[in-house]
Amino acid sequence: MKRFVVAAWMALWLSPGPAPAARLKDLVGIEGVRENQLIGYGLVVGLAGTGDRKQTMFSAQSLTNMLERMGVAVAPTAIQVRNTAAVMVTATLPAFAQPGIRIDYTAAAIGDAANLQGGILVLTSLRGADGQVYAVAQGPVVTGGFATGRGGTGQTVNHPTVGRSPNGAIVERAAPSVVPRGVVRLQVRQADFTTSTRIVEAVNKKFTGAPARAENAGLVTVTIPAEFASRTTEFVADLENLSVDADRPARVVINERTGTIVLGKDVRIAPVAILHGNLSVEIQTTFAVSQPNPLAQGTTQVVPQTDVTAKEEKARNVVLKQGATVEELVRALAAIGSTPRDVIAILQNLRAAGALEAELEVI
Repeated sequence: MKRFVVAAWMALWLSPGPAPAARLKDLVGIEGVRENQLIGYGLVVGLAGTGDRKQTMFSAQSLTNMLERMGVAVAPTAIQVRNTAAVMVTATLPAFAQPGIRIDYTAAAIGDAANLQGGILVLTSLRGADGQVYAVAQGPVVTGGFATGRGGTGQTVNHPTVGRSPNGAIVERAAPSVVPRGVVRLQVRQADFTTSTRIVEAVNKKFTGAPARAENAGLVTVTIPAEFASRTTEFVADLENLSVDADRPARVVINERTGTIVLGKDVRIAPVAILHGNLSVEIQTTFAVSQPNPLAQGTTQVVPQTDVTAKEEKARNVVLKQGATVEELVRALAAIGSTPRDVIAILQNLRAAGALEAELEVI
């Protein structure tokens, strides 16, 4: 049986008061200030015979095309290089990234290469969704794993067909970020009407000349004051450091695959009585040999014998009064020796009975 994941519950029990206010930068994002995904196609060379085989045609074609640009003419069908692997290269371009800074990239084999360990990525252009080249990548690929062995006997550690290179790509074009002008639009990461209203109150209290308005549950518009007209960066920095009491809905998250259950502090349970017991049915089949008597006619037969045993435990009961909290529920279930599977079943039944005053989310 899997054990309870009780770290979140212990944090709830040990916290004496309400959760501290969060910084505004942890609750919202600024419209126009975002990361951008980059992608490219390249070749990793220098592999010790673990590259693409002959069945992967595009890696040989890519290699001959690259050699042709360097003045070496060779037909794709005339070469068989197993030290080269075709890879797909991805990276994330940060907001306001300037030409010359370095970013990380990830290279993943797209052919039948067995291992990228020790390989070097040849100069590869990384493009955005608009087709423009924003960075170039080149250098060693760090796999963090290996594969070894021959003749049907081998060992693989981690995932050797995917590698990463810290600071292996150089930005060549500035990121397409938009600097706020006149108005700053705050995008609430967890859309909530109460949280949006509290953000507006905090901003209007801090900046009297910067009226904020909640457009909806996920968007707050803030007008930049006149004294910050030429200092937008400073104004946004002041906004990000404001403290806001975010409102969090009562929610119970269940992962039945791992037996993990996370309950929020605000979860309430209506008066209810819980009876829970287990019924186990065990079926065992044994095979006996039936032989004829000496000097008698007949053949030896295998006779299956099935034994069915049913065992039912006594029902364990829990009684919760009006306004019961998560702490009381957890203590009660732990006291009767409930397993994670038991708790998941009880929570689902509480939700079906309307006694669980929270959202129930299964992941």
